[in-house]
Amino acid sequence: MSEQASQRSLELFKSGYFCAESVLMAIAENQGIQSDLIPKIATGFCSGISRTGGMCGAVSGAIMGINLIAGRSSPSESIEFSYTLTQKMISLFEKQYGSVNCRQLIGCDLATEAGQRTFLENNLMERCHQYAVDATRMALSLMPE
Repeated sequence: MSEQASQRSLELFKSGYFCAESVLMAIAENQGIQSDLIPKIATGFCSGISRTGGMCGAVSGAIMGINLIAGRSSPSESIEFSYTLTQKMISLFEKQYGSVNCRQLIGCDLATEAGQRTFLENNLMERCHQYAVDATRMALSLMPE
């Protein structure tokens, strides 16, 4: 199941959605969750949180996907399950790639024209595609059965 969802995130990414959007959409589909808010809620998290060089959008999308299941619906519910899975997700991704920071992962600053040019000229989108595939797989590996 997670392999199919991982490939779905890649398909969505290649169709024009960005990292956080495609990962969240693939996880939601895998979990049978539909909402008009998906992918809207993920858009600002794409490109390292709107080109600020922050957290990788694929990781952000994975965290949002995890919390479709593990997040809480009221203040009386515990945060512990969500936080535990989120911490595990971040740890898995960091172990695989050394960072969850977009700028570090791709080696350029998407907020600048030079960085965007470097991204395109060096076909760094391929890296982002792999991050999305792996983030989707990692997130789903943490989901309760």
